[in-house]
Amino acid sequence: MEAEVNERTSVFKAGGIVAFPLEARTGEIERCARELDRVHGNAALQFWKTECRKLADELLKLGLGEDQIRSQVLAFQAEVQAAIARRYEAPAVERNRSDSRT
Repeated sequence: MEAEVNERTSVFKAGGIVAFPLEARTGEIERCARELDRVHGNAALQFWKTECRKLADELLKLGLGEDQIRSQVLAFQAEVQAAIARRYEAPAVERNRSDSRT
């Protein structure tokens, strides 16, 4: 089986190819950020647990070890949290206008 290695894949020392770099998953990151911004309470918790479990299961099927899976899921969680925070940042133009008024 031939595999293409590019910026959307990572090669681990064990020789396996894992299609997970966070840069290649911006759509998933943004989708989760939007949904977590929309839902609250138990619904948000259930959504988040389900998404992280899906990711962990996918990585397990690809042959990653427990430590690698944990690391990737934590990195994904951090990226989603950053995306949520960016949703509430004022655009640079707005910030510059308010800074010039003081």
